[in-house]
Amino acid sequence: MSNKNYVSNSPESVPMFKSGLLEKLSKVHFSVPLFLYIPVIAWCCWMALAEVKSGFLIWALTVLAGLFVWSFVEYVMHRFVFHFVPASKWGLRLHFIFHGVHHDYPNDALRLVLPPSVSIPLATGFYFLFKSFIPEVYFYGFFAGFIAGYLFYDISHYALHHFNFKARFWKKLKKHHMMHHYADANRGYGVSSSFWDKIFRSDFQK
Repeated sequence: MSNKNYVSNSPESVPMFKSGLLEKLSKVHFSVPLFLYIPVIAWCCWMALAEVKSGFLIWALTVLAGLFVWSFVEYVMHRFVFHFVPASKWGLRLHFIFHGVHHDYPNDALRLVLPPSVSIPLATGFYFLFKSFIPEVYFYGFFAGFIAGYLFYDISHYALHHFNFKARFWKKLKKHHMMHHYADANRGYGVSSSFWDKIFRSDFQK
């Protein structure tokens, strides 16, 4: 994605579809992922500790592993999927729907977290993918961490656009993401962390 000349700072949502149903499905209040995925995280933790009886140490380590893997998935998806710009007209339209609209209208309050119409199929796909090769004793803790990482990404993304922070960690993270929007959209792909930007040298020059 190249830098955009047009950026609106309005918190209002720009219409994307003629269909009222599709329009509704493209918008979501930032709190919705909390109601959807906190129960999933809790269930996975219960499965790991009470049903599979993985033990606290294995559970804690697999949760950390899930968080780490999510951070990588977040970076890869943002850089190589969301920022892939096709040449075809329909491809450009699809790109705008998935991510271009966010760069043109970065403060749209209803398009800052993934709508359930996108996040649920993705979460389901990752669930069965990981379950296919991760042993059960490790799987539930891992997936709890993976979904917790996603949830942190989604909620922090909303916060970075709409909250003013005093804590150094959040101020640094907000600066990183705002530079992605307003300085160079081809850098700073990490939202919940700048770790992988440093690893792959897509961080902002200092």
